Amino acid sequence: MKKLMMGIAGFAVIALGVFWYIGNQPTKEASPVVSADIKQMVQDFSLGKSTAASASINSTELKVVHENAKATVYALPEDEFFVSIAPFVDETHPCAIHNLATCRGELANEEFKVYMEDRDGNVVLDQMIKSQPNGFIDLWLPRDQQLKVKITHDGRTSESEISTFKDDNTCITTMQLT
Repeated sequence: MKKLMMGIAGFAVIALGVFWYIGNQPTKEASPVVSADIKQMVQDFSLGKSTAASASINSTELKVVHENAKATVYALPEDEFFVSIAPFVDETHPCAIHNLATCRGELANEEFKVYMEDRDGNVVLDQMIKSQPNGFIDLWLPRDQQLKVKITHDGRTSESEISTFKDDNTCITTMQLT
């Protein structure tokens, strides 16, 4: 009887171990989901209306990792590039791929004059933009461009160049206002 009980207990431990192992194996990445509402999804994360463990956005896709560790990948528009800029005065952080759920910039809910032009001097953007509650300015720009960027706020200015080619950074945290 004692051997039978130990055998059943051993079998149960092995079975639980197998189920745990199978359940914790990484799953294959699914093909990106195309969503007509991708811009709204991105904005909802930036505004804090949507939450996730992670919501990283690179040059081609938004990958949302839910609290249950399941991931969903969404394709970005083929003709537009997402970039998020966090102008700063005193504090910044290194970043290349923007995480809509966790990245925070210093100057939240502030008004900025944003001016951009392409290599040929054509104006791409010239307007006042309010930063999101996360301190970033979210922009959808034309793909495959070299752009000069000038951001002004409270008499301080920062100038930089960014590009919108495949594999370029989507998180710009190097524009210090001086």
